[in-house]
Amino acid sequence: MGVYRIREYGEPILRQKCRRVASLGSREKRVLSQMATAMYKAQGVGLAAPQIGLDEQLIVVDGVGDLIKLANPLILLKDGESIMEEGCLSLPHTMVKVKRASRVIVEGWNENEERVRIEGEDLLARVLQHEIDHLMGILIIDYVFPGEKTLHSDSLSSNKRGERNG
Repeated sequence: MGVYRIREYGEPILRQKCRRVASLGSREKRVLSQMATAMYKAQGVGLAAPQIGLDEQLIVVDGVGDLIKLANPLILLKDGESIMEEGCLSLPHTMVKVKRASRVIVEGWNENEERVRIEGEDLLARVLQHEIDHLMGILIIDYVFPGEKTLHSDSLSSNKRGERNG
């Protein structure tokens, strides 16, 4: 199987809540590896299963130079606050200011079926939250501040017609 196609805004899978993964067999491990390949090919720092058309709680993240592969990730702790512009591989040419916790503790299963806890700060915290949002059907445009929603909605409509944002 080749590299997965990244789904873009408007595809229903991006708004679905994903199902928990029962176990990490050879198929799930292969999917995680292919997700990492797709993420790197698209020059991203994170990717969630719905972004490649799968209704499963799987994410890959590389926000600080180390690849993290997780199944059923859950945020246990959020601390601090930071506002930053974010992009998304599923929303090309769209940047949105998003307020997120500046530090998180996330628990999940790694590809060796071991329960792990990851403490992330700054960029890693942001990417983990972004990808876990995808598993709940939440996109960065859901965080748009008042006054920006119309601008971004118009921009997204233009993208669907094949026009580029400025």
